[in-house]
Amino acid sequence: MPLTMRYHFRQRFAFPARQAFEWCTDFDPKDHELMGDVGAERHITRLTDTTIILREVFPTPKGKIEKEKLVQLYPGTLSWTNTHLTGPNKYSQFLYQITPEGKDASILDFTGLHLDYERKSGAEEFAEKLCKEDAAAWKLLAKAMEKDLKK
Repeated sequence: MPLTMRYHFRQRFAFPARQAFEWCTDFDPKDHELMGDVGAERHITRLTDTTIILREVFPTPKGKIEKEKLVQLYPGTLSWTNTHLTGPNKYSQFLYQITPEGKDASILDFTGLHLDYERKSGAEEFAEKLCKEDAAAWKLLAKAMEKDLKK
């Protein structure tokens, strides 16, 4: 049975919620470069306007890790889900919700459900580590968003 880790963080964007949502959900093969994942590959298949399959490959010291993820967009609520279909964290799910913060800013609420099939203990400590890593990646994405949208 996998070890379950839940974590949450918030990231502020200096842009209105709708604009931030559009930027965050405009998936691109180079997104991992923006997050600092050197050497990662992303292939995007749009099944519908709101349903996307991401196929990703990450280099590690032990070899490549391949993941397939189902992303479902909910434009009406400025939210989306990302569910791992394959890979070492199969069935992990990540929820994203962008809410307005005034007229010209917004907040991303991120909730992670990480399933680990190898780890037997230490869920709380590992969840803290995952939270820090994911929050750091979203800080980088917020900077990239600012660079892209201030043009």
